[in-house]
Amino acid sequence: MISEIFAFGSSPVHLLDPRIRVMFAVLFSVVTAVSDRFPTVCLALLMALALPVLARLPLRPVLTRLFIVNGLVLFIWLVLPWSYEGTPVFSMGPLVISREGIGLSALITIKSNAIVLALIAMVATMPVAVLGQALDRLHIPEKLVHLLLITYRYIFVIESEYHQLLRAARIRSFTPRTDLHTYKTYAYLLGMLFVRAAARGERVHQAMICRGFNGKFLCLYNFAIKQGDLVWMLVMATGLIGLGVLEWAPVIW
Repeated sequence: MISEIFAFGSSPVHLLDPRIRVMFAVLFSVVTAVSDRFPTVCLALLMALALPVLARLPLRPVLTRLFIVNGLVLFIWLVLPWSYEGTPVFSMGPLVISREGIGLSALITIKSNAIVLALIAMVATMPVAVLGQALDRLHIPEKLVHLLLITYRYIFVIESEYHQLLRAARIRSFTPRTDLHTYKTYAYLLGMLFVRAAARGERVHQAMICRGFNGKFLCLYNFAIKQGDLVWMLVMATGLIGLGVLEWAPVIW
């Protein structure tokens, strides 16, 4: 199952209204993603580094997730500095590393880490069910919210179906190889998985209707804006405005 190791706690971040956390995470990610100046993205990274500390998140799981993200960013460093045209800083035969390529790679790296840290601290600190309800209260289309909640609920069931089919194939002496028989077997396996998922979805839909489902998922979480939430909103808004001023004020003036 998907582990929600950050979802429960008593930190100031956990006590914030989920709607405020989602809005801040989205706005912070958008502002950081469209920023092109190093002072802005560095400030965004500092803000993002402070959030897991305020949320009192365990260090090792956070670093593990950052390691995965930076593993993907590593491919950018292996390609972009060599392929981006600009001022050469190092050459090795036909390959030339450009100053602009290094700068762009560093910019992408800082942005990626800042956005991931903000999402971990703001969004991963709530259960998926609460996240779905928060999205619904923010007037995200109901079908998208239902898709999120149902997918999270039944992805484990589909995984169980997949392992059952795989065990059945192994009992029948199936051994994966790089040949046509292996490819056809996996194709049949995936096809049967889709068939079972569709049948399961139909049964679940009928069961929900029998239990009086009216298109709304109920939630035990009480959404209410408290005084502490207003203070946090002011602080977060100030931070976002500061990023915007640092990014666009030199252009305006």
